[in-house]
Amino acid sequence: MNSTQMDSSMLNNARQPVLFLSHGGGPLPLLNDPGHAGLIDAYAQIRNKLKALEVKPSALLFISAHWEADEFTITAAPQPSLYYDYYGFPDAAYQVAYPVPGAVALANRIRDKLNDQDMSAHLDETRGLDHGVFVPGIMLFPEAEIPCLQLSLLKTLDPAAHLKLGQLLQALRQENVMIIGSGFSFHNMRAFFHPGTQAEADLNLSFENWLSETLLDCNDAEREQRLLNWETAPGARYCHPREEHLLPIHVCAGASGSKASQQWRFTTLGREGSCYWWD
Repeated sequence: MNSTQMDSSMLNNARQPVLFLSHGGGPLPLLNDPGHAGLIDAYAQIRNKLKALEVKPSALLFISAHWEADEFTITAAPQPSLYYDYYGFPDAAYQVAYPVPGAVALANRIRDKLNDQDMSAHLDETRGLDHGVFVPGIMLFPEAEIPCLQLSLLKTLDPAAHLKLGQLLQALRQENVMIIGSGFSFHNMRAFFHPGTQAEADLNLSFENWLSETLLDCNDAEREQRLLNWETAPGARYCHPREEHLLPIHVCAGASGSKASQQWRFTTLGREGSCYWWD
Protein backbone atom coordinates (compact mmCIF):
# COMPACT_ATOMS: atom_id res chain seq x y z
CA MET A 1 0.00 0.00 0.00
CA ASN A 2 1.49 3.34 -0.99
CA SER A 3 1.33 6.49 1.17
CA THR A 4 -1.61 7.92 -0.78
CA GLN A 5 -3.61 4.74 -0.24
CA MET A 6 -2.70 4.77 3.45
CA ASP A 7 -3.81 8.36 3.84
CA SER A 8 -7.08 7.58 2.07
CA SER A 9 -7.68 4.54 4.26
CA MET A 10 -7.03 6.54 7.44
CA LEU A 11 -9.35 9.29 6.27
CA ASN A 12 -12.19 6.91 5.45
CA ASN A 13 -11.94 5.23 8.85
CA ALA A 14 -11.52 8.37 10.92
CA ARG A 15 -14.22 8.93 13.53
CA GLN A 16 -14.64 12.57 14.41
CA PRO A 17 -15.93 13.87 17.74
CA VAL A 18 -19.13 15.86 18.23
CA LEU A 19 -18.93 19.33 19.76
CA PHE A 20 -21.51 21.66 21.27
CA LEU A 21 -20.45 25.29 21.53
CA SER A 22 -22.01 28.18 23.41
CA HIS A 23 -21.07 30.86 20.91
CA GLY A 24 -21.52 34.06 22.92
CA GLY A 25 -23.05 37.40 22.00
CA GLY A 26 -22.81 38.09 18.26
CA PRO A 27 -19.25 39.01 17.23
CA LEU A 28 -18.15 40.00 20.76
CA PRO A 29 -15.80 37.02 21.29
CA LEU A 30 -13.91 38.04 18.14
CA LEU A 31 -13.65 41.60 19.47
CA ASN A 32 -12.11 40.37 22.75
CA ASP A 33 -15.02 41.68 24.79
CA PRO A 34 -14.05 41.52 28.51
CA GLY A 35 -17.44 40.04 29.36
CA HIS A 36 -16.54 37.03 27.19
CA ALA A 37 -13.18 36.30 28.83
CA GLY A 38 -14.44 33.01 30.29
CA LEU A 39 -15.81 31.82 26.97
CA ILE A 40 -12.65 32.88 25.11
CA ASP A 41 -10.53 30.90 27.57
CA ALA A 42 -12.75 27.83 27.13
CA TYR A 43 -12.39 28.11 23.35
CA ALA A 44 -8.59 28.24 23.72
CA GLN A 45 -8.77 24.94 25.62
CA ILE A 46 -11.07 23.43 22.99
CA ARG A 47 -8.73 24.56 20.21
CA ASN A 48 -5.84 22.79 21.93
CA LYS A 49 -7.92 19.62 22.10
CA LEU A 50 -8.79 19.94 18.39
CA LYS A 51 -5.11 20.34 17.53
CA ALA A 52 -4.44 17.00 19.24
CA LEU A 53 -6.79 15.05 16.94
CA GLU A 54 -4.94 12.37 15.01
CA VAL A 55 -6.84 13.14 11.81
CA LYS A 56 -8.07 16.59 10.82
CA PRO A 57 -11.77 16.66 9.83
CA SER A 58 -12.46 16.64 6.11
CA ALA A 59 -15.59 18.78 6.67
CA LEU A 60 -17.39 20.67 9.45
CA LEU A 61 -21.17 20.43 9.70
CA PHE A 62 -22.57 23.23 11.87
CA ILE A 63 -26.09 23.31 13.27
CA SER A 64 -26.58 26.93 14.32
CA ALA A 65 -29.30 28.41 16.51
CA HIS A 66 -29.55 31.32 14.09
CA TRP A 67 -31.21 29.55 11.19
CA GLU A 68 -34.73 28.14 11.34
CA ALA A 69 -36.60 26.84 8.30
CA ASP A 70 -39.85 25.08 7.43
CA GLU A 71 -37.81 21.98 6.62
CA PHE A 72 -34.21 21.04 7.27
CA THR A 73 -32.08 23.10 4.90
CA ILE A 74 -28.38 22.78 4.07
CA THR A 75 -26.06 25.42 2.64
CA ALA A 76 -24.73 24.38 -0.75
CA ALA A 77 -22.57 27.22 -2.08
CA PRO A 78 -19.10 26.19 -3.30
CA GLN A 79 -17.64 29.26 -1.59
CA PRO A 80 -20.15 30.44 1.05
CA SER A 81 -20.44 34.11 1.91
CA LEU A 82 -20.91 35.37 5.47
CA TYR A 83 -24.25 36.51 6.82
CA TYR A 84 -23.67 39.26 9.39
CA ASP A 85 -26.87 38.57 11.31
CA TYR A 86 -26.30 41.18 14.03
CA TYR A 87 -26.49 44.94 14.27
CA GLY A 88 -25.17 47.85 16.30
CA PHE A 89 -21.58 46.65 16.62
CA PRO A 90 -18.32 48.41 15.65
CA ASP A 91 -17.32 48.48 11.97
CA ALA A 92 -14.76 45.74 12.59
CA ALA A 93 -17.62 43.30 13.22
CA TYR A 94 -18.73 43.69 9.59
CA GLN A 95 -15.26 43.28 8.14
CA VAL A 96 -14.74 39.80 9.53
CA ALA A 97 -13.70 37.32 6.85
CA TYR A 98 -13.83 33.52 6.94
CA PRO A 99 -13.16 32.28 3.39
CA VAL A 100 -13.87 28.61 3.95
CA PRO A 101 -14.88 26.40 1.03
CA GLY A 102 -18.28 24.77 0.98
CA ALA A 103 -18.93 21.04 0.47
CA VAL A 104 -21.59 20.71 -2.19
CA ALA A 105 -21.34 16.95 -2.68
CA LEU A 106 -21.69 16.36 1.06
CA ALA A 107 -24.66 18.75 1.21
CA ASN A 108 -26.37 16.71 -1.50
CA ARG A 109 -25.73 13.46 0.35
CA ILE A 110 -27.12 14.84 3.62
CA ARG A 111 -30.24 16.12 1.84
CA ASP A 112 -30.79 12.75 0.16
CA LYS A 113 -30.22 10.86 3.40
CA LEU A 114 -32.78 12.95 5.28
CA ASN A 115 -35.33 12.71 2.48
CA ASP A 116 -34.86 8.94 2.37
CA GLN A 117 -35.79 8.85 6.06
CA ASP A 118 -38.94 10.94 5.53
CA MET A 119 -37.39 14.09 6.99
CA SER A 120 -37.94 16.70 4.31
CA ALA A 121 -34.75 18.55 3.43
CA HIS A 122 -33.50 20.80 0.65
CA LEU A 123 -30.45 22.81 -0.33
CA ASP A 124 -29.89 26.57 -0.24
CA GLU A 125 -27.18 27.68 -2.69
CA THR A 126 -27.29 31.37 -1.69
CA ARG A 127 -27.49 31.69 2.10
CA GLY A 128 -24.26 32.70 3.81
CA LEU A 129 -22.84 31.24 7.02
CA ASP A 130 -24.23 33.11 10.02
CA HIS A 131 -22.31 34.15 13.13
CA GLY A 132 -23.20 30.90 14.86
CA VAL A 133 -20.81 29.35 12.35
CA PHE A 134 -18.16 31.91 11.51
CA VAL A 135 -17.50 33.22 15.03
CA PRO A 136 -16.62 29.79 16.50
CA GLY A 137 -15.11 28.81 13.15
CA ILE A 138 -12.62 31.67 13.26
CA MET A 139 -11.79 30.97 16.90
CA LEU A 140 -11.31 27.21 16.53
CA PHE A 141 -10.33 26.71 12.88
CA PRO A 142 -8.74 30.05 11.94
CA GLU A 143 -6.89 28.64 8.93
CA ALA A 144 -10.25 28.49 7.09
CA GLU A 145 -9.11 25.38 5.22
CA ILE A 146 -11.75 22.86 6.23
CA PRO A 147 -14.97 22.93 4.16
CA CYS A 148 -18.00 24.12 6.15
CA LEU A 149 -21.70 23.40 5.83
CA GLN A 150 -24.58 24.79 7.86
CA LEU A 151 -27.77 22.87 8.59
CA SER A 152 -30.88 24.67 9.81
CA LEU A 153 -33.15 23.98 12.73
CA LEU A 154 -36.85 23.40 12.16
CA LYS A 155 -39.18 26.30 12.91
CA THR A 156 -41.35 23.93 14.95
CA LEU A 157 -38.50 23.67 17.50
CA ASP A 158 -39.62 20.09 18.15
CA PRO A 159 -37.03 18.41 20.40
CA ALA A 160 -37.86 14.92 19.07
CA ALA A 161 -37.22 15.99 15.47
CA HIS A 162 -33.82 17.43 16.40
CA LEU A 163 -32.80 14.35 18.35
CA LYS A 164 -33.77 12.23 15.35
CA LEU A 165 -31.84 14.54 13.05
CA GLY A 166 -28.72 13.95 15.12
CA GLN A 167 -29.24 10.19 15.01
CA LEU A 168 -29.50 10.28 11.22
CA LEU A 169 -26.30 12.32 11.00
CA GLN A 170 -24.36 10.01 13.30
CA ALA A 171 -22.87 7.94 10.46
CA LEU A 172 -21.13 11.03 9.07
CA ARG A 173 -18.72 10.87 12.00
CA GLN A 174 -17.22 7.69 10.50
CA GLU A 175 -16.67 9.60 7.27
CA ASN A 176 -14.38 12.14 8.95
CA VAL A 177 -17.10 14.82 9.26
CA MET A 178 -17.18 16.76 12.54
CA ILE A 179 -20.67 17.69 13.74
CA ILE A 180 -20.82 20.96 15.69
CA GLY A 181 -23.88 22.32 17.44
CA SER A 182 -23.67 26.08 17.95
CA GLY A 183 -26.08 27.71 20.37
CA PHE A 184 -25.84 28.74 24.02
CA SER A 185 -26.61 26.73 27.14
CA PHE A 186 -28.08 29.94 28.62
CA HIS A 187 -30.03 32.25 26.33
CA ASN A 188 -32.27 34.69 28.14
CA MET A 189 -31.46 37.90 26.27
CA ARG A 190 -33.27 40.10 28.75
CA ALA A 191 -31.24 38.66 31.62
CA PHE A 192 -27.96 39.48 29.90
CA PHE A 193 -28.78 43.19 30.14
CA HIS A 194 -29.50 43.55 33.85
CA PRO A 195 -27.56 42.46 36.95
CA GLY A 196 -30.04 39.83 38.00
CA THR A 197 -31.07 38.55 41.41
CA GLN A 198 -29.73 35.68 43.47
CA ALA A 199 -32.89 33.73 42.63
CA GLU A 200 -32.15 34.15 38.92
CA ALA A 201 -28.54 33.10 39.42
CA ASP A 202 -29.78 30.00 41.22
CA LEU A 203 -32.06 29.14 38.29
CA ASN A 204 -29.15 29.56 35.87
CA LEU A 205 -26.93 27.30 37.98
CA SER A 206 -29.67 24.72 38.49
CA PHE A 207 -30.23 24.38 34.76
CA GLU A 208 -26.50 24.15 34.06
CA ASN A 209 -26.21 21.39 36.67
CA TRP A 210 -29.18 19.56 35.14
CA LEU A 211 -27.67 19.82 31.68
CA SER A 212 -24.30 18.61 32.93
CA GLU A 213 -25.89 15.62 34.65
CA THR A 214 -28.00 14.84 31.58
CA LEU A 215 -25.12 14.88 29.11
CA LEU A 216 -22.30 13.51 31.25
CA ASP A 217 -23.92 11.04 33.64
CA CYS A 218 -27.23 9.66 32.33
CA ASN A 219 -27.57 6.45 30.36
CA ASP A 220 -28.87 6.63 26.80
CA ALA A 221 -32.54 6.11 27.63
CA GLU A 222 -32.52 8.60 30.53
CA ARG A 223 -30.67 11.19 28.48
CA GLU A 224 -33.16 10.98 25.64
CA GLN A 225 -36.16 11.31 27.94
CA ARG A 226 -34.66 14.26 29.79
CA LEU A 227 -33.88 16.09 26.54
CA LEU A 228 -37.34 15.38 25.15
CA ASN A 229 -38.84 16.81 28.34
CA TRP A 230 -36.26 19.54 28.89
CA GLU A 231 -38.94 22.10 29.86
CA THR A 232 -39.39 20.26 33.17
CA ALA A 233 -35.76 20.89 34.16
CA PRO A 234 -35.14 23.39 36.97
CA GLY A 235 -34.80 26.88 35.53
CA ALA A 236 -35.56 25.66 32.01
CA ARG A 237 -37.81 28.47 30.80
CA TYR A 238 -35.84 31.13 32.63
CA CYS A 239 -32.67 30.03 30.83
CA HIS A 240 -34.46 29.42 27.53
CA PRO A 241 -37.61 31.54 27.06
CA ARG A 242 -37.32 30.25 23.47
CA GLU A 243 -35.37 27.07 22.85
CA GLU A 244 -33.55 27.69 19.56
CA HIS A 245 -30.20 28.04 21.35
CA LEU A 246 -30.71 24.77 23.24
CA LEU A 247 -31.76 22.53 20.35
CA PRO A 248 -28.29 22.20 18.80
CA ILE A 249 -27.51 20.20 21.97
CA HIS A 250 -30.29 17.78 21.01
CA VAL A 251 -28.74 17.30 17.59
CA CYS A 252 -25.32 16.72 19.17
CA ALA A 253 -26.72 14.23 21.69
CA GLY A 254 -28.41 12.32 18.88
CA ALA A 255 -25.28 12.34 16.73
CA SER A 256 -23.06 11.19 19.58
CA GLY A 257 -24.98 8.10 20.64
CA SER A 258 -23.22 8.25 24.00
CA LYS A 259 -22.45 10.35 27.07
CA ALA A 260 -20.40 13.49 26.62
CA SER A 261 -16.78 12.95 27.58
CA GLN A 262 -15.78 16.51 28.50
CA GLN A 263 -17.37 19.76 29.59
CA TRP A 264 -16.16 23.33 29.82
CA ARG A 265 -18.07 25.65 32.16
CA PHE A 266 -17.52 29.38 32.31
CA THR A 267 -19.11 32.73 33.10
CA THR A 268 -19.97 35.04 30.19
CA LEU A 269 -21.79 38.37 30.52
CA GLY A 270 -22.47 37.47 34.14
CA ARG A 271 -24.21 34.18 33.34
CA GLU A 272 -23.09 30.56 33.59
CA GLY A 273 -22.61 28.71 30.30
CA SER A 274 -21.03 25.53 28.98
CA CYS A 275 -19.64 23.63 26.01
CA TYR A 276 -19.49 19.84 25.52
CA TRP A 277 -17.39 17.28 23.66
CA TRP A 278 -18.28 13.71 22.71
CA ASP A 279 -15.47 11.34 21.66
